[in-house]
Amino acid sequence: MRVLVLGNIPSPLTSILDENRCQVVEFSDPVDVEILKKHRVEFAVSYRYRHLVKEAVIECLRGRIINLHISLLPWNRGADPNLWSFLEDTPKGVTIHYIDRGLDTGDIVAQREVTFDQGEATLATTYERLNKEIIELFREQWPLVMRGQASRVPQPAGGTFHRSRDKERYVPLLAGKGWETPVEELIGRGREGSRETMNATRD
Repeated sequence: MRVLVLGNIPSPLTSILDENRCQVVEFSDPVDVEILKKHRVEFAVSYRYRHLVKEAVIECLRGRIINLHISLLPWNRGADPNLWSFLEDTPKGVTIHYIDRGLDTGDIVAQREVTFDQGEATLATTYERLNKEIIELFREQWPLVMRGQASRVPQPAGGTFHRSRDKERYVPLLAGKGWETPVEELIGRGREGSRETMNATRD
């Protein structure tokens, strides 16, 4: 299977795909249908990808595109999911889901809840742990995904969604410590006004 990996290069997913005898193309820039055709892409995987996947690309792949997201969906769709899970004290974890028109709204392949020792954890250590967990979950699930045997469960109603700009009012909480900020200093500090329970969709 020819798989397009969208995200940072080199991707930690490539070795897993190699183990499963997939042919991999890594891409970090915006992708379009012509790129899919050029590389004869059969499936796409997005992980830490900084661009919205165009609707034409989603339609061309016909359900053969998934995303790795470091939140326990439907909680913390969108930007900065780890930060918001502490600011709003919501469930924490990782999710593999299919990509649809919405932002992190597609059907769930698999997810794993993750707990932390909040007395010792920092934004950096929790982020590292979540990324380790999502890669391991991908390792477990990819053989099922590539054979068309993976679960496909609609997301439950509710949850939260955030844009990058939503965190601006909370930047002072990270002053001086940045990624080393203890998460216990952030728990519940989010304001209800920043929460959006409506799904964001592409224009």
